Amino acid sequence: MMSDPLVTTLPDMTETTVADDRAELAGYVEIWWQAINDFLNVLEELPEEEWSTPTDLPGWDVKACAAHTAHLEGILAGNPEETAEVGEPPHVTGLMGLYTEIGVVNRRDASPDAIINEIRESVTKRHTALLADPPSDGSAKAEPIFGGVPWTWRTLLRNRPLDIWMHEQDVRRAVGRPGNLDSEPARHTAEYLAESLGFVLGKRVGAPTGTSLVLDMAGSAPMAFEIDDNGRGQRVEPPAEPTVTLRMDRESFIRLAGGRCAAEPGRVVVDGDQELGRRVLDALATTP
Repeated sequence: MMSDPLVTTLPDMTETTVADDRAELAGYVEIWWQAINDFLNVLEELPEEEWSTPTDLPGWDVKACAAHTAHLEGILAGNPEETAEVGEPPHVTGLMGLYTEIGVVNRRDASPDAIINEIRESVTKRHTALLADPPSDGSAKAEPIFGGVPWTWRTLLRNRPLDIWMHEQDVRRAVGRPGNLDSEPARHTAEYLAESLGFVLGKRVGAPTGTSLVLDMAGSAPMAFEIDDNGRGQRVEPPAEPTVTLRMDRESFIRLAGGRCAAEPGRVVVDGDQELGRRVLDALATTP
């Protein structure tokens, strides 16, 4: 009896989905690995006296950014959760902020070399594990995870390059060593943050139905969002005549969207509805 040719030639959608997920997640791991090595390279260049330089993050200096990274990467590499008496720092505004202070407090007396070596040991262990047993289901709960956050593998692996690269930029601005704005972690971070513009336009700004916004950010394709009948900002193809267009370089965008500091004068241009553009810029920060 001959088999049905449709049965034998149609692809196995389960296998296709798993392969797609695995490729996507492996891509995030690769970007994270580049980001962490770029960050370590910057830290290794700094003399010890520059580790106490304040950053744009309230209450955090260069050492705090590095200590925070050592903490989270250690947990992800399988180290036990840490505890510390962090008190009530005035710059902390939520539970996650208190959690991230644990790593900073526990490494106040550590030398820069010790923190760098701790990060390198943890990330090497984690990178080896991720290559040996790569996650294949982006929607599955990630293990291990820090602080008990209910993140999936997709969320965790997308967020780590963002966190690392943003802290690299925090350090670079603090010590006057700008750079690495055209790397793959830079593009990943900027475009990931840009995905929140629909939320900013719809929920934070409360723009009416039909309002459209285009982000024209150097180094990336234009991204557009439009408010639907339910008041949500949906991703759309860039319209010919958007309500407002925001034009800026990548560094200006991550400063604003990352809640760090204002863009340098003249680096952000608003076309179209000027008032709406200003309101969006004022509400742009989506990550502390």
